[in-house]
Amino acid sequence: MTRTICLHGPESTGKSTLAPRLAARLGGALVEEYGRTYAEANGIDFTMADLVAIAQGHDQRTRDAIARGGDPVILDTDPLMSAVWADMLFGTRDPWFDAWDATADLYLLFDIDLPWIEDGTRMFGTRELRQRFFDLSKAELERRGVRWAPVSGQGEDRFRAALAAVEAGF
Repeated sequence: MTRTICLHGPESTGKSTLAPRLAARLGGALVEEYGRTYAEANGIDFTMADLVAIAQGHDQRTRDAIARGGDPVILDTDPLMSAVWADMLFGTRDPWFDAWDATADLYLLFDIDLPWIEDGTRMFGTRELRQRFFDLSKAELERRGVRWAPVSGQGEDRFRAALAAVEAGF
């Protein structure tokens, strides 16, 4: 059985930096963030349909990685993160998100203790918006009742915290 570990949390918290490092260290497969690819191709003026398309695209890539047999599969976000984006942007979400049930075995919730860096696809850079995004991200994990662990710290400490959370979670 393939284990899945999802990096979850607001933008600019180090998920895309640590995801490939975790996959390499743990000997698993990596599913890169589909939302960034989508945003770079289509812009960031998202509609709800865009967020559903992002979630579905990521879900398909995850299913493909699991079918290839890598273990663990490291997910640089998943549809739960797209649902939080819907909450942030629209204050509501498409029913597809709540019907989706292929949650990861373990979620790593990345703290907002890193500086926010503008990259052309990010939107929520103020302290207040970052905190709101974090709170909604955490609430989604709690609402779903999934297994999760917090990840914080700077540089190598953040990587070590993620590894420790994975070891404790499995």
